[in-house]
Amino acid sequence: MSLALLSTLKPTSMKLKVNDKEVETRATHLSLFFQEQDFPTTGIAVAVNQRMVPRAEWDSYALNEGDNILIIKAVCGG
Repeated sequence: MSLALLSTLKPTSMKLKVNDKEVETRATHLSLFFQEQDFPTTGIAVAVNQRMVPRAEWDSYALNEGDNILIIKAVCGG
């Protein structure tokens, strides 16, 4: 984890549900969550609490204790 990322994280963790699995994070915003979890961000769509979050809002979208995040990955093929 980079120093720049560490400086933007909360001092304590909170629990979120990500695709029905409980995850602890110190990230304050959606984009930081993906960085912290080292999660690939290409080819995905994200909803928080059943609301789609456009990629342009990830940097400013604040996370809260108990948020329910759904990550949908696009796949090619038929």
